[in-house]
Amino acid sequence: MVAQSTLNSVIVPAYHEKPNIRPLTERLFAALEETGQVTELIFVDDNSRDGSVEEVDKLASEGYNVQIIVRTKERGLSSAVMHGFQSAKGTRLVCMDADLQHPPERVPALFQKLERHAFVLGTRYAEGVEMDKDWPLYRRVISSGARLLALPLTSASDPMSGFFGIQKKYIDEATDIDAHGFKIALELLVKTGAGNDVAEVPFSFGVRTVGESKLTGRVMLFYLDQLRQLYVHKFGLSACIMLVLILILIFFYCLYHIYYSFM
Repeated sequence: MVAQSTLNSVIVPAYHEKPNIRPLTERLFAALEETGQVTELIFVDDNSRDGSVEEVDKLASEGYNVQIIVRTKERGLSSAVMHGFQSAKGTRLVCMDADLQHPPERVPALFQKLERHAFVLGTRYAEGVEMDKDWPLYRRVISSGARLLALPLTSASDPMSGFFGIQKKYIDEATDIDAHGFKIALELLVKTGAGNDVAEVPFSFGVRTVGESKLTGRVMLFYLDQLRQLYVHKFGLSACIMLVLILILIFFYCLYHIYYSFM
């Protein structure tokens, strides 16, 4: 019997995520079971040394098509995703977080969209989708603000979700991807041809139950710098300078009216 070639690859960047590895793996392969397609799961770990390697090895010994890549010289979410994409055997790639905020049960729908589209994005802003009531208000504000800042760069409704898929050929052809940011989906949407053919899959965003969030002030500063680079890439330096000046004028105009409304 000829072994089936790997069609789908799921990439999960991970750092100190051992408690989530087993539930994610079990839920993912349970959801994929009915598709009949060969799928590999790749964790890309930035040298956590928390038992993640042993956990993945145990799952592999139980028959799951899962492996872990441990990076000892590199760090960062986006570079971990790109490392996984480049190492993947599948022709269709999906990226998801390790914290189970991206439901593994929605992964088959992403792969299905990739049969007809170059890029697929899990969106939290589709009709009928609600945020988990336990998601902190400050996280909602940050997420909405980051999304609004990215809207001029792409027509995608939720480029910040981190739950997305892309056809492997666009990764193989990419030459100008900056993997130092924290929102690699936005980078790929702007800098590859896949951004011209985007489908979306709605999903309900859960809350992390185990482990700690990786969102810090440093991450937000990196995102703002990434936005600056992408705006220049898409619109040119002169247009970006003009946009900044307009925003400054709008800011002072609003400040002026707020000031005099209290006089």
